[in-house]
Formats: sequence, structure tokens, C-alpha cells
Amino acid sequence: MDGILTAGTVLAALDLIGTFVFALSGAVVAVRRGLDLFGVLVLSFAAASAGGILRDLLIGAVPPAAISQPRYVLTACVAGVFAFYRHALIERFRNPVQVSDAAGLALFAVSGAQKALGAGLEPAMAALLGMLTGIGGGILRDVLVAQVPAVLKADLYAVAALAGAGVVVTAHALDLPAAPSMLAGAALCFGLRVMAIRHGWQLPVPRLPDREDRS
Repeated sequence: MDGILTAGTVLAALDLIGTFVFALSGAVVAVRRGLDLFGVLVLSFAAASAGGILRDLLIGAVPPAAISQPRYVLTACVAGVFAFYRHALIERFRNPVQVSDAAGLALFAVSGAQKALGAGLEPAMAALLGMLTGIGGGILRDVLVAQVPAVLKADLYAVAALAGAGVVVTAHALDLPAAPSMLAGAALCFGLRVMAIRHGWQLPVPRLPDREDRS
């Protein structure tokens, strides 16, 4: 008899927790922008579901789980309502949007990679799809509120997602248990993202000439 901590159990748990925390990040952004309750729920669902929908469409899992399984919509709505009515409580925490976004990024990156492997993708493509799953919700959230997506400017955003997904596909290639590898990958991604936020770690950016040099 298999233990409670099976790959399927961990994958389902990561998906739901990731849905909640990503929805929370979207809802907090919506509240800060002064959106009404409907707008908060729309943004929370968009942030929570965009990456998963993209993943499912790319691997041919249609209709996507985010719209075919009510628990994902319900989870996103619960997060949205909580943020709407308890926004002051959430704002007591340091960087609530960035921390919840980092958690969602980590959880979706590893669950996306694991689902891609289950669909038969090669390890390299599974890692890339895991990264896309992680960053998709944040991109749509930022676009809907007219912000430059964090993945285009944030410290080690996509790189952290790729690192977490890479742990999953490497463990798969080495025939290691899936459940611990997903937890390890999520921890690595979350740790990298939080440390990047705290210490300003980032990839190199082009050094533009001074205005006088360009004139």
C-alpha cells in the first residue's frame, strides 16, 4: 500500500495551494487599484488560472482543469473574497503580493513540469512548460492592471521558476520519487525568488549610454 504522500496527492495539493496564493496576489493588486468586488474576483481568477490553462492547452488536456473542475474556480473566488474583506489584515504582512506571487510561482512551476512529464514531454520541454505555467498567471494579472509584467523586470522571476521545474525533470530522469522532488523544486524556486526580492539579485541588463553620449 502506497503512503499518503504519493505523487498524485502532492500534485493535487500543490495545484490547489498554488491556485489560492496566486489568486490572493491578484486580488490584493485589484484591491489596491480600487476595483469593485467583481473586478477583484476576475483578477484573482485570471492570476490563478492563466498558467494552468496555458499548460493544459499545450499538452492537449482539454477542457483545461481550471474551467472544468469547480474546485479551482471556488478556490480562486475564496481567495478573492478574503482579500476584498480582509485586505487590511493581509497588508500587515511584508510584501504580501510578492510573497504570495513567489509561492504561486514555485507551486505552479513544479506542478506544471510534473504534468508535462506525465503527458509524455521530453524533460527539457517539460521544464520550459513548468516555467510557463508558473509565470503565466503573473503576466496576465499585471497586463490587466496596465503594469509591465514582473517577469520582464523582476529579480530572478522566470529563472527561479525554471530552476524549480528543473529539479522535477532531473529527478524524473534519475528515476527518483516524484513527490519529494516536487517539494524540493518548489522550495528552491520560492527560496530563490524571495532571496532575489530581498537582496536585489537580477540577471545582467544592458548598460545604456548617457544621454550626452547618444546626442
